Amino acid sequence: MQATKKIDQVDIHLGDRSYPILIGLGLMDDSTIWADLPAATTALIVTNTTVAPLYGKRLADTLRTRFQRVLVLELPDGEAFKTWQSLNLVFDALLSNECDRKTILFALGGGVVGDMTGFAAASYMRGVPFVQIPTTLLAQVDSSVGGKTAINHPLGKNMIGAFYQPLKVVCDLATLHTLPARELAAGLAEVIKYGPITDPVFFAWIETNIDALLRREPAALAHAAKRSCEVKAAVVAQDERDHGLRATLNFGHTFGHAIETGLGFGQWLHGEAVGCGMVMAARLSQQLGLVDHGLVQRLTALIARAGLPVRGPLLAQGNAEGGSANSLRYLELMRTDKKSEGGEIRFVVLDGLGQASVRPAPDAMVRAVIDASCV
Repeated sequence: MQATKKIDQVDIHLGDRSYPILIGLGLMDDSTIWADLPAATTALIVTNTTVAPLYGKRLADTLRTRFQRVLVLELPDGEAFKTWQSLNLVFDALLSNECDRKTILFALGGGVVGDMTGFAAASYMRGVPFVQIPTTLLAQVDSSVGGKTAINHPLGKNMIGAFYQPLKVVCDLATLHTLPARELAAGLAEVIKYGPITDPVFFAWIETNIDALLRREPAALAHAAKRSCEVKAAVVAQDERDHGLRATLNFGHTFGHAIETGLGFGQWLHGEAVGCGMVMAARLSQQLGLVDHGLVQRLTALIARAGLPVRGPLLAQGNAEGGSANSLRYLELMRTDKKSEGGEIRFVVLDGLGQASVRPAPDAMVRAVIDASCV
């Protein structure tokens, strides 16, 4: 008799838009996972050139037990392709195959694929259903959960998009075995994030288990994914559209998005930029008198142990009034961040271990933190 597959479930409670996050091994190949989806003739799998050879056929074969027609679209891989041009390839596939409004889209890949597929689903025929099947740790613990969908613009990351919830999120932990080490480390940045902003116990658990996570031990990955999703689910249920509490989930992201935009999308992975951004945000929290140096050191050490950068790159050379040209460039880029209001940059800072808030900081203080944090 075959053993019952262990599946952890975390629910996102949003009324009639509620949905489950399923976490376990081998879920992609389990036809029962898809049995409760709405009736539809066509499924479109949106993936990329890296993931498709690994999992595209497997998912398509499973879905053929449920759908009459299963289409597969391979997009170019990487943050640099999170653009209107790539998004239009999804619309081209939908229109050329005469897909109707009951067609279900399946996002098979990392955060870029998930964000673009969700945005396409939100837009096509003013909204068609979609499912997230994240294949990176970063997507499993963060970007696939909560309904944020977007593409990048050369002047800013994730500035064009929509809030649109999936039917379900299916996190098959087996996909993490083929994840490059650099991508795994990038995902750990988003796992680490949840500790300092909401959960000191989870933060201590990550410190104890970081080596097990890097070794991809299934039990450690399962716990990290489940706890991360639980934290995000609780926040999203209270603030779906990012009016207050949800903004704290962007700890490190204001600095991180500046790094990604300033270097050019794809030079640093999103998680690498966020990891470094968390160090900067923690240092800013210390300068604001909110936390002590010990917490900053503790967080910095954990980020370094995860294999992530803890010093920022130079985005400009030379000197400028009030500091370096580099810190001035960071400020310019951060003014386009979604949390900015009336040109005032608002940062997610730590009020203590397990507590975060969103507040402004003096430009001179921010530039001093950046200058002290960059190579």
